[in-house]
Amino acid sequence: MDHSIKIYTIPTCSDCAFAKRYFGERGLSYTELRCEEEEAYRREVWQLTGKQVVPTIVIDGHVFIGFADNLSEIASLTGQSQN
Repeated sequence: MDHSIKIYTIPTCSDCAFAKRYFGERGLSYTELRCEEEEAYRREVWQLTGKQVVPTIVIDGHVFIGFADNLSEIASLTGQSQN
């Protein structure tokens, strides 16, 4: 099953890099939205979460603030293993 995955990132965020590596290694396509390059992405994060936190990850309409703390839910939602 294909999933709609968006990851709001900044370049210095290690959790962002971990999330991108996780999805990439599993062949899950995602759209990276670089908040440092586009003010609109920062506003979207705020509208989704009420915070300015990256990574903010949206999978099939489910919003996750952070990656590592949400890994088990993300793995379950995408049908992947956590490792």
